[in-house]
Amino acid sequence: MKPTKSLMRKSHFLGTKIRNLRKRNHLTMEDLSARCVRIDPESAPSVSYLSMIERGKRVPSVAMLEVIAGVFQKQPDWFLDDVPEQEAIAPDKGSRGGISGMALEPSFLFSNDILQIAIPEMLSQTGTTGRQFAHLLIRAHQEHHQNHFPDLERAAEEVGKKRMPLSVEELLAIVQHLGLTVKWFQRAPNDVQTALGMRSKSVITSFFEPPNTLHLNDILKQVPTRLKYDLAAHIGHCVLHNKDGLKSVMTVGGHDSELVDEHGNTASQSSTMDQQDILHAWRDFESSFFAGALLCPKVPFRQLLDRHGYEVGVNKMVEVSASVAMRRMTAVSPYSHWHYFDAYAPGKLKAVYRGNGIPLPWGNMRAVADPCQHWSVFRMINQSGKGSSAQISILNVANEPRIYCCESVKVKDLAGNNHVLCAGIDLNPAIDAQGGDSLTLADDLRRICVAGGGSAKMPIKIQDDLMSVARILNINWIERGILNEARLICSRGTACPREPSCYQA
Repeated sequence: MKPTKSLMRKSHFLGTKIRNLRKRNHLTMEDLSARCVRIDPESAPSVSYLSMIERGKRVPSVAMLEVIAGVFQKQPDWFLDDVPEQEAIAPDKGSRGGISGMALEPSFLFSNDILQIAIPEMLSQTGTTGRQFAHLLIRAHQEHHQNHFPDLERAAEEVGKKRMPLSVEELLAIVQHLGLTVKWFQRAPNDVQTALGMRSKSVITSFFEPPNTLHLNDILKQVPTRLKYDLAAHIGHCVLHNKDGLKSVMTVGGHDSELVDEHGNTASQSSTMDQQDILHAWRDFESSFFAGALLCPKVPFRQLLDRHGYEVGVNKMVEVSASVAMRRMTAVSPYSHWHYFDAYAPGKLKAVYRGNGIPLPWGNMRAVADPCQHWSVFRMINQSGKGSSAQISILNVANEPRIYCCESVKVKDLAGNNHVLCAGIDLNPAIDAQGGDSLTLADDLRRICVAGGGSAKMPIKIQDDLMSVARILNINWIERGILNEARLICSRGTACPREPSCYQA
């Protein structure tokens, strides 16, 4: 074991490793400190000192490290930088949602002061706008919490009293109760070019003008479900943010995640990080989540989904759009492992909830030359006709095969753009929960699909295993997907699992 001075130079991952070992063994700091005391009372760390070690604020003495190592049955050298095992340093808090975490070590390089300087420089060099970065932060926060925000649910329930469905008249009554005046304006969809160079149609549907005027586009009268969503989102803005004076402009189509004013002009986009970028993006997210919770309150909506097997068509019973209903599925279901995509042609994911680590085939901020076209959400974009499609897919994630099932539906937005909504789940946790071996089953299915040129009918045994899981989850479209061919998908063409590769061909 090295002397203390040398130990300091090799201790950048030490606190992270101790914390992750402690959490994986379900120990509190008090538990770990007490176990250290039993080994050597003289060298054992106190709870407060242990906290500082885990946060990288203190380096233990050689004797103290030997005591901690003894608790976990490790060699003391294992805790030093010479053994940076990924399993040892990957923070648990970063692996719960869709984005893998990394250890922020050496910790002094990740101080607030350094990050406040480095982040704007990074955005400038990569051409990422501050608003785009704000959306990444919010999505990571959303996925880490698995789309559960009880405070926003409660705020919506206090306003809506858990009524479902809410009519346009009832929403307008809430708007009036909040002291807002409604004015109608006329604005037709117009052609725009998105940040990725794609042509699209866009229309401003509504905006809030301080101190108390809500402007609604006449076009909303033709689509009550969208009118209800805009009203609910502006109610959320008023309730959550107290009509704070920030203009809240809502659009359909085009514009990606850009900030537009009430005249349809795109606000100047800068790669400099600005507090307003975070504030606008965060309040947009909160108001949107609030709107879903107001229109589809958690308990009544979950009960409705249970009665109808999570069919997308329940949106008609609640008188909301398919988009609102599918996004709410990911938040109210007792099963945690969901994802949600909203895709526009030729392959643009406009809205994403990337639960359970599913890789993105196409990001919001850059075009990808080789997205996998076998994803259900992209196949449907390029197909004529309407209706929905259920698909079982096998995808390698971190070198492990996973089985996904999704239901995709083709719709048209208020501006006239075709797009595809997709709600899906990761089946591996459900298979394991029933005593199955999800990795073995997924690998068997992968090999069958490879032999079939990329897709294949499932053997009866695998069908039976998955049918059992589908019925326990009570999701009808999983059963429909099982009866269709299973498909191999990938996140990029360079990772194509088909033989021969789609892109080699």
